[in-house]
Amino acid sequence: MSPQFRKTLVVVGHGMVGHRFVQAAIERGLTETHDIVVVGEEPRPAYDRVALTSFFEVGADQLSLLPAGAYDDPRVQLRLGVAVERLDPGTRTVVLAGGEALAYDELVLATGAAPFVPPVPGHDLDGCFVYRTIEDLEAIREAAAGATVGAVIGGGLLGLEAANALAQLGLKTHVVEMAPRLMAVQVDDAGGATLSRHIEKLGLTVHTGAMTQEVLGDGARVTGLALQGQEPVPAQVVVFSAGVRPRDALARAAGLDVAERGGVLVDERCRTSDPHVWAIGECAAPGGRMYGLVAPGYAMAEVVADALLGGAGAFTGADMSTKLKLLGVDVASFGDAHAATPGALELVFADAVAGVYKKLVVSSDGRRLLGGVLVGDATSYGVLRPMVASGIDLPDNPEELILPVGRGGAEVGLPDEAVICSCNNVSKAQIVAAADGGCADTACVTACSKAGSTCGSCKPVVRRIVEEFFADQGRVVDRSLCEHFPMTRQELFDVVAVHGYTRFDDIVAAHGTGRGCDVCKPTVASILASQLNAHVLEGPNRTLQDTNDAYLANIQRNGTYSVVPRIPGGEITPEKLIVIGEVARDFGLYTKITGGQRIDLFGARLEELPLIWSRLVDAGFESGHAYGKALRTVKSCVGSTWCRYGVQDSTSLAIMLEERYRGLRSPHKLKGGVSGCARECAEARAKDFGVIATEKGWNLYVAGNGGANPAHARLLAGDLDTETLVRYLDRFLMYYIRTADRLQRTAPWVDSLDGGLDRVRAVVVDDAPGLGAELEAAMAVQVAGYFDEWKATLEDPDKLSRFVTFVNAPGVPDPNISFRDERGQVAPADSCGPVTLGATIPVRTP
Repeated sequence: MSPQFRKTLVVVGHGMVGHRFVQAAIERGLTETHDIVVVGEEPRPAYDRVALTSFFEVGADQLSLLPAGAYDDPRVQLRLGVAVERLDPGTRTVVLAGGEALAYDELVLATGAAPFVPPVPGHDLDGCFVYRTIEDLEAIREAAAGATVGAVIGGGLLGLEAANALAQLGLKTHVVEMAPRLMAVQVDDAGGATLSRHIEKLGLTVHTGAMTQEVLGDGARVTGLALQGQEPVPAQVVVFSAGVRPRDALARAAGLDVAERGGVLVDERCRTSDPHVWAIGECAAPGGRMYGLVAPGYAMAEVVADALLGGAGAFTGADMSTKLKLLGVDVASFGDAHAATPGALELVFADAVAGVYKKLVVSSDGRRLLGGVLVGDATSYGVLRPMVASGIDLPDNPEELILPVGRGGAEVGLPDEAVICSCNNVSKAQIVAAADGGCADTACVTACSKAGSTCGSCKPVVRRIVEEFFADQGRVVDRSLCEHFPMTRQELFDVVAVHGYTRFDDIVAAHGTGRGCDVCKPTVASILASQLNAHVLEGPNRTLQDTNDAYLANIQRNGTYSVVPRIPGGEITPEKLIVIGEVARDFGLYTKITGGQRIDLFGARLEELPLIWSRLVDAGFESGHAYGKALRTVKSCVGSTWCRYGVQDSTSLAIMLEERYRGLRSPHKLKGGVSGCARECAEARAKDFGVIATEKGWNLYVAGNGGANPAHARLLAGDLDTETLVRYLDRFLMYYIRTADRLQRTAPWVDSLDGGLDRVRAVVVDDAPGLGAELEAAMAVQVAGYFDEWKATLEDPDKLSRFVTFVNAPGVPDPNISFRDERGQVAPADSCGPVTLGATIPVRTP
């Protein structure tokens, strides 16, 4: 569109909802006609405020929804750290702090909400905080460093998140709630009592039915809380989390209509009383009601993006259901949780010993599910919540939906219109459409439909829907390893272990058919390597290896190989650096420092590999296993040894872990990371296992990875001592090796398990199945049996005999391999690069 016909759209606010609106605008093509200017008051781009408490574990970067700091679309301008002081609908301008005026054709208000601080005496003392932004949390952390006791005023969702934060910071924590129970909006009295017992078991003190009369202080700093009718609560840190109020001041001052209880009044299209001004998220009040959850805000963002393109979308209400884990306790509330519907009946299951409370609210005829509450076990939430919106008939025995031995919803047939993912408003029909549109697995469906991509609570149901659809279409994902083995990798692993096989021929003869293929042979080779700890080039099993394992090196595009010595933790002496440099120089190799804290050497001919490795082994280097489905690296920062922010010695731990698990063969490659503080410089949460230091020890994260389908590792256990950390890692890795599918990385493996991460935690941390000792013993065998594959190869003439290009001419190099010069180093002659016109391409000779 010609510049003179383009319009300007200004978005005020860059929180989660503002960011979602911009995403929707870009995806729908609104930037073809509009330039978008986003003005954010906070100094950083939008971040995941729902997961705010995890800031203390992972840092701000991991929470960011826009890690690059800018949108890919050049027609979107993001201005951060700038406040809007005035809105003038008459002239269609907004005035920024400092006086700059921005003209707009359309304006979207996404200013969110502000924490409510009760006007009790002492609320402004030093040591009093709110819980809303990263800056708030940074201030709380700084104050907690010199404190021992903290208190949170408010026992709702955010209040319990704030209490969790104080507990993580090492404070003895009190929760003060005016209502007679915690989470009064979401749960009933029995559910609140169950939740209180869970939280008190964790060492927190809960005060319900307690009204704060005054924040006590010594004249400057807070010292505690005075409660009406109860004993005072000591505290050096007080966090107010007593609800939020919509930030509607700009709209009020501009003369726009506001709701009686606050919030910018908007119609079903989220348009304000001015036709060119829209409002979304917590600052908006559709029908006079403010919605304090992110999912309704996302829905409003989609409605406005649609409206600006001439669509007919409307916001007619939102699902206010919630599911979260508070202080390690599953809590969920959905539909009519308090049985307010006339004639509603309640079905209740309670197990005080296990700390589980479940309630279903059903219609008076017992045929429809109206709502429910789940505390302590919310695994059935993903099926129950869609049943409310869809209105389908309950089964004849609805109690089975919440009993421990019940169906868990597996047989409940949800209609196509049932909304499965409330965060992104994705129906069952849309999930099925994605599955039918070329997706081969649940991960692809999630990427295409966004179902399960926000809070993740609906992932188990999404997986069931996809699998059921594939079954109906005759497209059941065949988990057989290949045509030669009608079993999964896990089943094959167990078969080999039980029977003690050591040869592929014996395995295929007893449990398969044919001679094998390039799928089952490397898989069996990996299984044998895991169980036997034998050299991959030993005896008859050498023929099972793929090209990389067969020559203990990764083959490159021009037929040469890479050489990657192990450098544990990235720590290397000058002498070893010199050896690498000399080897690279003498053999004419391309050198590159990798993101995994190693030095890669490229361009080695097959017959040169033993010569190169002989020099590296003599210098003390070992194989880095870059060629194998095995542990690659355990990346680290310099930790407390050098860094002024470090709280633990991350380098020493990374070296110890890499040396412990080196050579460990697995279904897919493994990477680890150890960060010495929450600044997370080692990117530990992008690894299959990641460790982040805390003041008390180590937090262990699992099932993350980079690559084409990146996934953040999730917290498995926190504040561990080193011995416990290693024990849990031993169990986790061996459990993965035993049960994962072929070429399945840890992230999809965890998601594929019934129960997901909770199942992993039950096995690894709780040792519920009693496998802990067995898994640890298996790892001990691996550790004790480690040997360097290249050193063993150099000592075996039979293995060395493989490293020739031509069997009948051992000393002759491959004449088809050639190189060119690029930036002073060699590069494959046939690769793209800045080849100078008329230049000759040198051919490197050994």
